Amino acid sequence: MALTFHYAARSDVGLVRKDNQDSGYAGPHLLVVADGMGGHAGGDIASATVITELVEIDHDSLTAAEASAQLNRAITSANEEIARTYADNSELQGMGTTVTAIMRARNKLILAHIGDSRAYLLREDRLSQITKDHSFVQTLIDDGRITEEEASTHPQRSVVTRVLTGADGDEPDLGAREARRGDRYLLCSDGLSGFVALDTIEEILAGGTAPGRAADDLVSLALRAGAPDNVTVVVADVVDAGTSPSTQPQVVGSAALRRPRKRADDSPAAKAAALTRKDDDEGVELAEEDGTGRGGRWLRRIGALVVALLLVGAVVYAGYAWTQQQYYVGVEGGKVTVYRGVAQDLGPIPLSTAVDETDIRVTELPSFYRDEVEETISVSSREEADQRVDSLRVAAKKCGQLRSSGEPCGR
Repeated sequence: MALTFHYAARSDVGLVRKDNQDSGYAGPHLLVVADGMGGHAGGDIASATVITELVEIDHDSLTAAEASAQLNRAITSANEEIARTYADNSELQGMGTTVTAIMRARNKLILAHIGDSRAYLLREDRLSQITKDHSFVQTLIDDGRITEEEASTHPQRSVVTRVLTGADGDEPDLGAREARRGDRYLLCSDGLSGFVALDTIEEILAGGTAPGRAADDLVSLALRAGAPDNVTVVVADVVDAGTSPSTQPQVVGSAALRRPRKRADDSPAAKAAALTRKDDDEGVELAEEDGTGRGGRWLRRIGALVVALLLVGAVVYAGYAWTQQQYYVGVEGGKVTVYRGVAQDLGPIPLSTAVDETDIRVTELPSFYRDEVEETISVSSREEADQRVDSLRVAAKKCGQLRSSGEPCGR
């Protein structure tokens, strides 16, 4: 059976920085985290540029070789765009970004990586790092000069040795893995991995919660650990196609401010339309193919129309019944509210009903969570909806505490 991702992406500016230089993306076939180079002008632009280029390749039906080639070309294109950007704006010279991306190709996963953002795999409740940092301290570890424990507190642990800077030699490591149902992947910037212990990350990911809840918890842990840097995480489960409630791509961090959009002619929707588009001649009825006369043609057409109307009625009823088994989190009267149904109307017929108006005011949430709720958060069950509400309540409380102490509460 075909596989896909059930995913969630989250990003927070952290406790010290004023701007978010991280960017993240999660879609049905592609996961990306990009960390703009801290301390360099234009880090936010560089990370957003990566997302803008890679979002174009989030589509299905590629072989592993094709996906690897497309992913490599997209990263190369992003690197070239970074070079053009600082060539046109000299004050941005020195901008750069890490990239860690996973692209699904049928039953394979293609991994691309450059920098010190990381990808982890949780399999059978055991967490392992599947990328290798391109950093100064990793070089020291490889040379046997320091231990991994010493690297965690090394004064130069944030010094990266390879990132995208627009230079010709900036190329990612590429690899492939088998996609296995039940695996959980985590992509993150060093705002998480540099401040939260690996066993704690493992505990959260293995806790059985949905990707959105796990991502929220990881960001909260990083903030409680005092992370001064931006924190970006993408959590994705490998599931059977058709069973994932994740349908809309999620863009977070700096890229969310620029809203990268797919070009209409290259988008999956356009490709689907092209596949279903009929030739102009297809509907032409040839006289020599009809041997029953005009009356027979009309009888067949009326019969076909009746059958079509019955089928449409059955499909509409089945679709409506399905919507009433769905849930999402949105806004009602300025408060976070749980709805049963989908956030759409069928003409004059509403397809959702508010079932729980909470006491959480949307204005109390950090801006990222506020935007997410206002755009509605799709969930797979009422239980998951309640879990998301609990996470939002924690975020609102923390934001209120930070504001009361005169600190920014972040995105």
